[in-house]
Amino acid sequence: MEIERKYLIRELPYTEEELQAFPHYTITQGYLCTEPVLRIGQKGTDYIFTYKSGGLMSREEIEAPLTKESFQHLLPKCDGSILQKERYLSAEEKVNSLGNPLTIELDLFAGNLSGLMLAEVEFASEEEANAYTAPDWVYLDVTNTNIFHNSNISHSKA
Repeated sequence: MEIERKYLIRELPYTEEELQAFPHYTITQGYLCTEPVLRIGQKGTDYIFTYKSGGLMSREEIEAPLTKESFQHLLPKCDGSILQKERYLSAEEKVNSLGNPLTIELDLFAGNLSGLMLAEVEFASEEEANAYTAPDWVYLDVTNTNIFHNSNISHSKA
C-alpha cells in the first residue's frame, strides 16, 4: 500500500548547489495503461514494472523488476509522453511513527514539462499522512486530485 501526500512547488527553496548535494537520480517513466496504472520505469540502473490501483492519497502499489531489454521492448508501446525527471531526496526534520525521518521526494521534470516541480512524502499510515504539515515553501497540496498523478501528466499537452 502506498500512502503519500503530493504537492505542487512554485519556487525551489534551495540553491542549485544545495540541490546537487542531495542524493538524486534520473527517472524515466512510461505508461502502458492508466486505469489501472501499469507503468514501466528506469531509476538509475534499475528497471521496474509498477501496478497502481485507483485512489488518491492511498492506493495499492506493486513493483517488480524488469530487465533492460524488457524495458526497451515495452517503451515504444507506452501511451502518452515518456516522462523524464530528476528526483532529489531531502530529509525532513519530522519523523514517522517508527521514529524514522520523513523524506521529501522532489521531482523536477524535463522536456516539454520543464518547469513542473512536484514533491511527494510517503507515510506509514493514513493517520500520519493526515497529520502532516508541509514545509512553508510548498505552493499547493494536490493530494486529493488525480490531475498531478504522473499517469495523467504523461497525457497532458504541456
